[in-house]
Amino acid sequence: MDKTLFEKIIDREIPAEIVFEDDYVIAFNDIDPKAPIHILIVPKKVIRSINDIGENDKDLIGKMFLVARNLAKEKGIDKSGFRTIFNTNDDGGQTVYHLHLHLIGGRQMNWPPG
Repeated sequence: MDKTLFEKIIDREIPAEIVFEDDYVIAFNDIDPKAPIHILIVPKKVIRSINDIGENDKDLIGKMFLVARNLAKEKGIDKSGFRTIFNTNDDGGQTVYHLHLHLIGGRQMNWPPG
């Protein structure tokens, strides 16, 4: 199976504006941002979607949210507010089949999101 776009970023085969990285997670600016701050938080372990999260992945998923919290604070949007999103499968708007958490902020978010 071919590598996903995110695997290529993790492996440094294509460039990205990386804002955080450790042994488990990488976070980088979205190339098509929907707000002034739009960061993708991606586990280095390949998990296709929320449907594929296993019982052993709960610490990794929690880590993704802690990274989101820390980046929101670092970017100064923790107090004004931000949105975190997992898109799942085609109808959910998922375009890269490697689990990723969107951290979006820096402007007023509308509801419903559409």
